[in-house]
Amino acid sequence: MKILVVGDGGRESAIVKKISDSPSITELYIAPGNGGTSKYATNINVKSNDIESLLNFAINNNIDLTIVGPEIPLSMGIVDLFEKNNLNIFGPNKKASKIESSKIFAKNLMKKYKIPTADFNVFNDSKNAIKYLKTSKFPIVIKADGLAGGKGVLIVNNFKEAEIAVENIMNKKIFGQSGEKIIIEEFLKGKEFSVFVFTDGNKILHMLSACDYKKAFDNDEGPNTGGMGSFAPAPQFNKSNEEYIVKKIIDPTLKGLNEKQHTFKGVLYCGLIETHKGIFVIEYNCRLGDPETQVVLPTLDYDLLTLIQSCIKSKPIINIPKQKIIAVGVVLVSDGYPGKYETGKKIDIDENFNKIDNSYLYHAGTKFENEQLITSGGRVLTAVGVGENINEARKIAYQITNTVKYKNKFMRTDIALNYEEKK
Repeated sequence: MKILVVGDGGRESAIVKKISDSPSITELYIAPGNGGTSKYATNINVKSNDIESLLNFAINNNIDLTIVGPEIPLSMGIVDLFEKNNLNIFGPNKKASKIESSKIFAKNLMKKYKIPTADFNVFNDSKNAIKYLKTSKFPIVIKADGLAGGKGVLIVNNFKEAEIAVENIMNKKIFGQSGEKIIIEEFLKGKEFSVFVFTDGNKILHMLSACDYKKAFDNDEGPNTGGMGSFAPAPQFNKSNEEYIVKKIIDPTLKGLNEKQHTFKGVLYCGLIETHKGIFVIEYNCRLGDPETQVVLPTLDYDLLTLIQSCIKSKPIINIPKQKIIAVGVVLVSDGYPGKYETGKKIDIDENFNKIDNSYLYHAGTKFENEQLITSGGRVLTAVGVGENINEARKIAYQITNTVKYKNKFMRTDIALNYEEKK
């Protein structure tokens, strides 16, 4: 089979690595890819949001299946475009991807189908939002309606912070059109985790789970990021919780999308929180997470391509093993991320990396320039260790980080450190 993967991050690096192990692959491409993906696939110089050029490439190169990593091309309708041209593609169509591209759509879906989530209100002008906040209980959560690269959710601790957040999102438009409407919702305190549902739109074919770390600094301090680290599987995803999540969250979500003629075929990401009152949905995404993909795929003891094809063809799967081994991922970033940061820094990876067993190093913000690997983004690499227990996996992950050197390297030092507290 000829496969095209769309994207250039750590998530897509992990997908390409996993897919490359499939025995049915004959040619593997990635558009645009990064400095590390060329080890497993042919990098194609087409941006992930240039869906017309991606279509032309797929047609001209007789691509058998396209796998979409990021949310932006999904929200633009790449699946609709490819299917219109009779091409196989994995991911939800434009209507179904609204579950991520509009938080208001998602919250209204949850409300209608009685899916547990935080109480919320929607605002389309800053005056009414600020008026509401004057009588609100803090902390409280303010969310931009549209896509904001994982940075559109703000937890504010007092009225002054809330007022600034509303001003920045709605009037200064720091997230552009994505912030024309906002949600203000109840703050839920608990332990967050994610469940990734491989589905044909009606049935659950397989589920994977992980925990990620969104805050920039140790002890969960600082601004939100796209993700600074993760581990899998999530301890909260035990047998009793799994039954509840399927019955009260996943099944009604798929039912609701189907009743709206928004059938979801792909990976439904359920961002959840376990509180003293139970499990609630924080958000949905319409694709695999980043950096969670980098830890869930090494724990998947099954051919990823077969799983994806089963979702597309609505073909049942029997006996995919549960996640048994543990993976820990530490994201190496450019100092200053998620704010301003410098790129173009020379990256040196010590040859000792190849001597570390059960290790993965997934590229993201990297590229080659004059045959030298350099930084090209905020999140640069994800170091992943795999082990029989959390301490073993964590030790390997941080051992890998020591083999990577570049001028403005930064990372959190506490990824998966308090695992016992998360049980």
